[in-house]
Amino acid sequence: MSVLVLFSFLPPVLWVIWIRNTEKYGREPWGMIVGMFMWGAIFAVIIGALLSLIVLVLFEAATPVEQVLAQRFTDPATILLALVIAPFTEEFAKAFGVLRRSFVIREPEDGFVYGATSGLGFSATENLLYGVAAFVTGGITASLVLVAVRSISSSFLHASATSVTGYGIARHRLWGPRFHAFPWYLAAVAMHSSFNALASFGVVLENQYGPAGALLVLAAAIIFALVAISIVRGKIMEHDARQGWVP
Repeated sequence: MSVLVLFSFLPPVLWVIWIRNTEKYGREPWGMIVGMFMWGAIFAVIIGALLSLIVLVLFEAATPVEQVLAQRFTDPATILLALVIAPFTEEFAKAFGVLRRSFVIREPEDGFVYGATSGLGFSATENLLYGVAAFVTGGITASLVLVAVRSISSSFLHASATSVTGYGIARHRLWGPRFHAFPWYLAAVAMHSSFNALASFGVVLENQYGPAGALLVLAAAIIFALVAISIVRGKIMEHDARQGWVP
């Protein structure tokens, strides 16, 4: 089990170092980076899970959404959770860590870095939880393969999505109340939901075309995540190169 813990946390930690070192000037202090990673790995996971459970219960009690989804999916509650509820609750929980420490933000790119760090902490714990579930059903090999795939797909998705909200928080912090963070949060939710929709579509293709369909969607999800994190790093470098810029 210690191997699984190491395998789940090591890649996100390396990605944090990679993201932080994207900046050449004014890199974030390690103490804040570690604290933000721990927020994502512990508190954001707990808050996100509790909020998701509460919202899911409310949805099931008050709306016919699940009945509509049941016409197309065998597990409508899971689809509702993955496509609608989790993107909102998890992105809120991860970004709240950036918001509560926004007073340390000095540059707009800091929001990208802190948001990505919180997202990577969240992904580390999530990878571990999924890895444990895979270990129970398929053994250590299946578990490590799953964690490896998630480390280059879901981890980058969590990092890039929350970094977008972090950037919105940084803009609001540095440039005043007319620069609202909420649209950036909605953009992060849309990214998260799109990625989950792609992953859910993989189940449909696997049922129709077998492993080839699942591999096709997996490749698309990895490309989605890699493109997203590449754009985030590009934005960090862009802002880093023009110190003191304001809109």
